[in-house]
Amino acid sequence: MTGPSNDDMTTAIGANLPYLRRYARALTGRQDSGDRYAAATLEAILNDPGQYESDLSEKVALFRVFHAIWISSGMPVEPEGETGLAGRAQKHLAQLTENTREALLLHTIEEFSFDELAQIMQVSPEEAEKYVETAFLEMREAVSGKILVIEDEAVIAMDLESIVMEMGHRVTGVARTEAGALDLAAREKPDLILSDIQLADNSSGIDAVNQIVDRDGDVPVIFITAFPERLLTGEGPEPAFLISKPYTENQIRSAVSQALFFSSTETLIR
Repeated sequence: MTGPSNDDMTTAIGANLPYLRRYARALTGRQDSGDRYAAATLEAILNDPGQYESDLSEKVALFRVFHAIWISSGMPVEPEGETGLAGRAQKHLAQLTENTREALLLHTIEEFSFDELAQIMQVSPEEAEKYVETAFLEMREAVSGKILVIEDEAVIAMDLESIVMEMGHRVTGVARTEAGALDLAAREKPDLILSDIQLADNSSGIDAVNQIVDRDGDVPVIFITAFPERLLTGEGPEPAFLISKPYTENQIRSAVSQALFFSSTETLIR
């Protein structure tokens, strides 16, 4: 099969690389391990450009190469010396049906259709849809927790609160400012933080999260922003869980389940 020109391929990969890195980090729960898989994907394409199939969409072609590498690695879920939250997360992962987490993330966070998901995972669209359904069920049954929402827009805050409560979680409170978030977290430590970036008084959701983690210890975090590419530069620590605005209900459900299930904290330090 004839691949795309080097210039076209480089441009396409560059445009989609931030989203591959986002997926890889959410899949592994860690920035360093996610980036290693993303780097391995680029190296594989460099060594054999034919793997990047020109008859697929640019993003699908890139993610398909990644998935082949992920599968060949055995989709590792063993603790490998991890302790605390990360170690417990890896033990949880070992209990999931094979391919379900991958399918869930690809469909909900990266917004691939079931047909595209089938191309990436090299299964039928029906199998891809079943993977997603199974993942939702298994994760919902595995964990529930207390969630702190940091969001200054009242309508969005109410929507987020409604979604997570319908999932069976409890909202400890909704904060519109950095100070409010710190106060709520001090009253009751959450199991998960769902945070906007820019808050009502021009304070920072990132700063609020970092202060909470420094003060109270590890807690998984999901950041929400209208400009995810600004946070996916590769120039410093980045969030493992990042949702773009406007979001969908399924994206919130997927990320919340993932974050609680994986129980990893990768806060973004400005």
